[in-house]
Order: sequence, then structure tokens, then C-alpha cells
Amino acid sequence: MQNSEVRLGSVAAIVPRLRAAGCVFAEEEARLLMADGASPADVAASVERRVAGNPLEHILGWAEFCGLRIELDAGVFVPRLRTELLVNEAAALLSTEFSGENRAGAAPPVVVDLCCGSGAAGVAIASQIPGLELHAADIDPAAVVCARRNVAKVGGAVHKGDLYQALPPALKGKVSIITANAPYVPTAEIATMPREARDYEPMMSLDGGADGLDLHRRVAAGAVEWLHTGGFLLIETSVRQAGSTASIMAAAGLAVRTVRSDELDGTVVIGRAD
Repeated sequence: MQNSEVRLGSVAAIVPRLRAAGCVFAEEEARLLMADGASPADVAASVERRVAGNPLEHILGWAEFCGLRIELDAGVFVPRLRTELLVNEAAALLSTEFSGENRAGAAPPVVVDLCCGSGAAGVAIASQIPGLELHAADIDPAAVVCARRNVAKVGGAVHKGDLYQALPPALKGKVSIITANAPYVPTAEIATMPREARDYEPMMSLDGGADGLDLHRRVAAGAVEWLHTGGFLLIETSVRQAGSTASIMAAAGLAVRTVRSDELDGTVVIGRAD
């Protein structure tokens, strides 16, 4: 009882500081920081980092995503809840197309996760669809180091480089699914983002150019060359930009539809290579 009272009192002391710093889920964060700290000094240091604006996930060294614990290094993009829609849609497509008799005797489906960051999306897809061949890619060296630890757990490979240039050429025309949570925030709107994003995540993972769609254009333009017939490209976007993202993908020769989840606050445009 005494230990419980001390623990509760410590959490209760942390919560007002986190609330004052703008942490909406202060109670939950306080409990996580308490559980993560090896000593009172460690907890105090973590609280100070959080109050200063560091993302909670960077402090803990992990992020919860699709029910998984994804390792996360400081300076690497934090996976968002809304990206679970991208994972769910990709897994659903794989389950439909590559299940049962469709997979009998066939090679494992190949999934490519572009702009992979920590590798969270690819790892989550592979966790739902065992046996697939996963390749992830990112241009950020810090993200690649982090992603390799996560992706190795599901038997995938991570490549460093700029979009498709990072991938093994042997994958051309053989990919079943390409996912891309590429940056889509317009440059002028970066300054309006929460401090923990704009100050502690890499700018290359946020800035999508003047209209936010620079990377969407590049991803869509190269997709058909890498997808097999009937393969899919999935790009996360915003409600406001969904029409433009869809037009970009249609212009690249893909048959397009848009999926929205209000529960996850996620929007994904899906294109099929016919």
C-alpha cells in the first residue's frame, strides 16, 4: 500500500506540470514516464524533456502502433494513429488477393513501404500478413537505422535512398503493394504544426512542398513501373488534399478510389495498376 501511495503521489505531482505544458493526456503520460524511469532522477529528467516539447515517444524510445511496440529514436518521425488506416487497407487488399487458393504455389507478395520512417507501417502490415516479402526505404539515415531494428523483427529489408532509387532493381514489376506516408504538409503551414512535430521531427518528414503534394507526384509517377498488373499504390493524404492526390494518381495511370476513417482521422487514396 505504501509503495502504491508513493507512486500515485508521484504521478499526481507530475500531472499538473504536463497539463501546464499542454499535454492533453497528462495522466496517461505521467504513468508511462513513471514506469519508464529507472530512478526518480530519470523520471525528473524525462518530465523536463516532455515539458520542453520533446515527443513522448522519443523519450520512451517506443511508439504504440497497430497494437505493436515500435522502437523509436529521437529525431525520427513519430507514427500517427491515422496511419493505421493505411495499414488496414493494405492488409485487407493482401488478404483478399493473396489468400487461400490465390496463394497456393505462388511467390510471397512483395510489399514496399516508401518514406518508411521507423518502419512502423511496413512492420504492421507484415504482422497482419505473415509470409510476405517486405522492403522499406527512406532517405533519412537516422530513420534507416531505426527502421532496420524494427523491420528485422518481421524478416524484412530496409534500403537507404530517395524513393524508388533505394530499391533493388529486381523488384520492378513484381510489387503487390506500395505504401507511402510521404510528407504532405504545405511548406507555409509547417509553422502552425505542434511544437513537438516542427521542433523535434525531421523537416523532410513533414514538408511536402508548396501545395504539400511534391512527394505524392513523385511516388505516383514511378509506381506503375514497380507494381505488377493488379498491384496497388496506397498514399496517405488529408481530407483537403485527397482530391488532388487522387488526380495525381489517376494521371499516372492508376484506377483510383479514396478511403476515409473518421474514427482514425485518416484518409488514404488507393490506386490499382491495370
